[in-house]
Amino acid sequence: MEDLITCVEEQPQPPSSLPNSWTNQHSDSAQRTDEEPKAVGGFVLVHAGAGYHSESKAKEYKHVCKRACQRAVERLRAGALAMEAVAAALVELEDSPFTNAGMGSNLNLSGEIECDASIMDGKSLHYGSVGAIRGIKNPVLVAHRLLSEAQKGKLSAGRIPPCFLVGRGAHDWAVAHGIPPCPAEKMATKFSLSAYKRNKRKMEIAEKMDTPENPMKRRRQSSETENGSECLDTVGAIVVDQEGNVASAVSSGGLAMKHPGRVGQAAHYGCGCWAQNSCNSNPYSTAVSTSGSPFLASEDRVLGGVIVLRCCRCEEDPPSQDLQASLVEFLWSHSTESMCVGYMSAQDSRAKTHISRLPPGAVPGHSLAIEGGVCRLTSGAQAGP
Repeated sequence: MEDLITCVEEQPQPPSSLPNSWTNQHSDSAQRTDEEPKAVGGFVLVHAGAGYHSESKAKEYKHVCKRACQRAVERLRAGALAMEAVAAALVELEDSPFTNAGMGSNLNLSGEIECDASIMDGKSLHYGSVGAIRGIKNPVLVAHRLLSEAQKGKLSAGRIPPCFLVGRGAHDWAVAHGIPPCPAEKMATKFSLSAYKRNKRKMEIAEKMDTPENPMKRRRQSSETENGSECLDTVGAIVVDQEGNVASAVSSGGLAMKHPGRVGQAAHYGCGCWAQNSCNSNPYSTAVSTSGSPFLASEDRVLGGVIVLRCCRCEEDPPSQDLQASLVEFLWSHSTESMCVGYMSAQDSRAKTHISRLPPGAVPGHSLAIEGGVCRLTSGAQAGP
């Protein structure tokens, strides 16, 4: 990268400056009676895609990230584990007409929507994924169901259950497992249809300009159409629950004007997302969700984004059975013009949202923006400020 812009905001312990602090909101009520339930902990970080987020739609992008955080936190407060919470966040992101995931995704060359999605459980390291799936409003629910079914063990006659399905097979499996289909006309929105028409015109012009003397001209213009920073890419979320389990998920409509049947990085194992709980040899739980164009040597620009969460248990001196503390480090980074993120803890009253942008003069694909925070999270009957 030619430029590196680093802006890491550390958020230590004062409750007024901690968007993720769990420490002060339940301390008084916990001391009033031993019969009240313990405080519920958890943290979620989401993004609405790396690309270009126009100022005119900034409110909508922030709002969808806020809703996604709230849905995940609602599940955490209800006692759900990280897996359920991260899926709830992704459903909210997929349902927005402003994101390139689920409903309103980019259309392919045939004018149809095919989506990719994957989810990973840091506790079991199990993974579920779908690629090029049509006619399903929330692809992440299929990925989540694949993971859940795989955790039940082998099928009849000792068959291994699937964890990654594509195309018609993914659609039929989803419907057979109670996930309702969605008509194609309801999957597309006025925004995605308008973008498809613009891209189709660009491709037609590029084909007319293509000549035997300059065969690369169409390829370059097609690449600009598909990978231009005016488009948004994969949405994602990462979550840590009160027990310290982490989970991550991604969902994407893929590149605009892609070939039918193309499966993007959002569906591939270890590419779109990763989650892994701490273990004896590694004290950190880690979750990652990525977004961006393909990282190919032939590309003269590397456009992408990532959100990362790292969590570890804090050592208390002296140790306390009633107080559990975690140190959570989180960040987001992108080489695109902008990236919209949101984050929230289970004790926050509302989510924080932010559109991160490259500084003036920075070149997308050749510059990098990094932002994030560090916080100490506590939960338990004796938690205090």
